[in-house]
Amino acid sequence: MSDENKDLGDKAEDAFDKAKESAKEFSDDVKKTFDTNNPDSGKTVAIIAHITLIGWIVAIIMNGSNKTELGSYYIRQTLGIWLLALVLSWIPIVGCFAFLICVVLIVMSVINAANEKKVPTPVVGEYFQDWFKSL
Repeated sequence: MSDENKDLGDKAEDAFDKAKESAKEFSDDVKKTFDTNNPDSGKTVAIIAHITLIGWIVAIIMNGSNKTELGSYYIRQTLGIWLLALVLSWIPIVGCFAFLICVVLIVMSVINAANEKKVPTPVVGEYFQDWFKSL
């Protein structure tokens, strides 16, 4: 019976060591992903920019210390979409549809940001890049 207990203890110790190593690898991957010096962090900034005005401000701050082309691109696109929604919402009849149009534009934009593709917002995206080039 003591051999069985010893074998069971060895198996438990091996499982614990594997779990500990997996947790360390996961921790390292997370740190690498959200490290502002990581060249891939532009994707993170691009996605965060789409999360309301607060997310956009956080994205500007994150992008300020380590500007990335992708992050800056989607900061400009998102600002344009939010301003377009604000302007269109003031027009009485169009205001109802403006919200739906802007939600669709945000969803399209966040999908492109997640795929790390710089696809401008239909019709007005190139203007956003020109108008907000200082961001």
